[in-house]
Parts: sequence; structure tokens; C-alpha cells
Amino acid sequence: MNRRFANRDEAARLLAARMAEEHLPGPLVVLALPRGGVPIGAEVARRLGAPLDLLLVRKIGAPWQSELAVAAVVDGERPEIVIDEETSRATGASRAYIDQQAGIEWQEIERRRALYLHGRTPLPVQGATVIVVDDGIATGTTVRAALKALRRRGAARIVLAVPVAPHDTLMALRHEADRIVCLAEPEPFRAIGLHYDDFHQVSDAEVIAALQASAPPPAPH
Repeated sequence: MNRRFANRDEAARLLAARMAEEHLPGPLVVLALPRGGVPIGAEVARRLGAPLDLLLVRKIGAPWQSELAVAAVVDGERPEIVIDEETSRATGASRAYIDQQAGIEWQEIERRRALYLHGRTPLPVQGATVIVVDDGIATGTTVRAALKALRRRGAARIVLAVPVAPHDTLMALRHEADRIVCLAEPEPFRAIGLHYDDFHQVSDAEVIAALQASAPPPAPH
């Protein structure tokens, strides 16, 4: 399980083929984390014949250590703040501080949705089998917040699908998802990009192109 991927295209094809074997109950919704998860999510959605949307999540860092997440803002029909109660208490992050930072991060989420999706309303997830896709997971902090929010929104089944992630992170996330599909669990795990030959930063233009290619055709008049 220490395999490498040539690039996101290869990882996308392999993950999509693996997801097709799952025979998941519908309705299906594929949610990709931008930017790196979008090309992979687009291929999974195409293979499964499912709609694709973005899962926009913004981390809220501790007051004196911005890289340490105390909460996250998750986009959706009803945007939510997911708080890590233990970490927020330990770092002295008050609810007022979290709410203030959430407002800032929400503006960034709105900016990205407008840029990538021209303000399109998020797809509903209640009662659906929701497949969350990224190009890899390291610590899992952002993904954990997203999965918690999806659960609260009434997703019937949550599947986390990624090409590569460390085993211990997947074990820590197993209670947040109904199913986890991961193609490679390298040991040791150092960084996602080290398990790809080409791990270039996905551009905004690539995200928009992938979303446009996955958009359903317009309804006939």
C-alpha cells in the first residue's frame, strides 16, 4: 500500500474505478474539496453518473497559533461552524472569537463559491449518499469538520474517498464516515505530495474547467 501516483489524473481514474465497485445506494452526491480534490471528484462523479459540488471548508486557528484548528466553517445549504471543544478550551478561544473569525472565513467561502460556481446554490445532501473526495489527507482536521457538518445535515450515508492518507488518520476518522475508501496508506507518511510524481498546485482555471465539464446539460425549454 506504498504505491505512488503519476498525477491526479491517474489517481482519479483508479479511485473512480474503485468507487464504481462499491455499488452505493442513491441518490448520490459527490463533494470535492478545492482545489486539489476537484479534478479527482469530477472523475468520480462522471464515473458514477452523480452530480458534483464543492465542499468549501475554512479552518479557524487558535488565537496565538493559527495553524492549530479550534473550529471550521463549512459551506452548505445551511453554513455551519464546527467547534473542537477540547482544543478551543485549551487555547482560550472564546465563542466570541470563533464567531468573529467565522465571519471572516465565511467571506472567503462566498468569494470562492462565486468564483468557481458563480454563486450556484449548494446541492442538498439530506437523504443522499454523499461521497467526499480529496487528493489526499494528512492530519484530517478539515475533513473531520466537514464530515461532522454533513452528518448534522441529514446525509443518509457518508463515504470518504481519497487516493492516499496515513493509516492512523483514517482510523481517527472512521467514526465520522460510514465507509472510507483509500487506495494507498503509505508507511511512513510524510506529505501528500510525496506520493505523486506530479503534484502541481491546481489553478482556479482547472477547478472551473472541471466543474463546467461535470455540470449537467441545461434543461430543454
